[in-house]
Amino acid sequence: MADSLVDRLGQIAAGHRGTPRPGEDCVVVGLLGRGIQSSRTPGMHEREARRLGIDYAYLLLDFDMLALPDAAVGDVLDAAQAAGFQGVNVTHPFKQAIMPSLDDLSPEAFAIGAVNTVVFREGRKVGHNTDAWGFRESFRETMAGSAMRTIALFGAGGAGAAVAYALDGLGADELVVIDTEAARAEDLARRMASRAAGRIIASRDAAAAVAAAGGIVNTTPIGMAKYPGTPFPADLLSPRQWVAEIVYFPEETELLRRARALGCRTLAGTGMAVYQAVRAFELFTGVAPDRQAMAGHFEAAA
Repeated sequence: MADSLVDRLGQIAAGHRGTPRPGEDCVVVGLLGRGIQSSRTPGMHEREARRLGIDYAYLLLDFDMLALPDAAVGDVLDAAQAAGFQGVNVTHPFKQAIMPSLDDLSPEAFAIGAVNTVVFREGRKVGHNTDAWGFRESFRETMAGSAMRTIALFGAGGAGAAVAYALDGLGADELVVIDTEAARAEDLARRMASRAAGRIIASRDAAAAVAAAGGIVNTTPIGMAKYPGTPFPADLLSPRQWVAEIVYFPEETELLRRARALGCRTLAGTGMAVYQAVRAFELFTGVAPDRQAMAGHFEAAA
């Protein structure tokens, strides 16, 4: 399987808009995930690379399109490294599942317990987390002054862990974590309890958590084109609350639409999508991109 995967990834790279095969003076990176055909990340990265004069290709390694099981994530990572990729971004559902396949973790990725960026350096696979920084920067830019006393966080996967870490750093007094897998929410709360400045607890009562919250963040895939709907009944929302998403395709999820209709302050997932890419691009290339240019590339890729 390994050799055939290396060949497949090399062929994907070679066929991508005439891009040379990896290793031929071209930075080749990819995105590992499922249902990612609508992702704007490739356009963001490639447009910024062109602006900076870098030969660059960003490829979608969609497990749905490749007809691969989740268990193949480590094999795909190894194949990308063997094929000459410089690294990969990682999205749903692999941000935690990929960790056993890595050689090293950055301090932030270790603290969060999730990885969204893997860099191949000197034969080693090093995991980073740029999601937390991306959410934090987006929140600071758009949501300054928002109530931070009690926040209901839906989703305890890799993205949820990164956002929990970011919210704690932003000064949240209390995070209430809700997940369809209660044990996963409890595990996240337990892992973060010793290093968090605020209080982090798990809850199985979504209605009570929403009622008590001044702010609500959805880090689940619910709201994506592939997973329509809301992570909790939207009629639980109140105009006094703020609501944040990390889903960005579509940019206005049903949750955000319902929240805005009530008059809630809202944060779309686009800011986090842009800022996590800013950090990832620098990790892949060693060149710092322009934030505003990346935001423009994001819109252009719509």
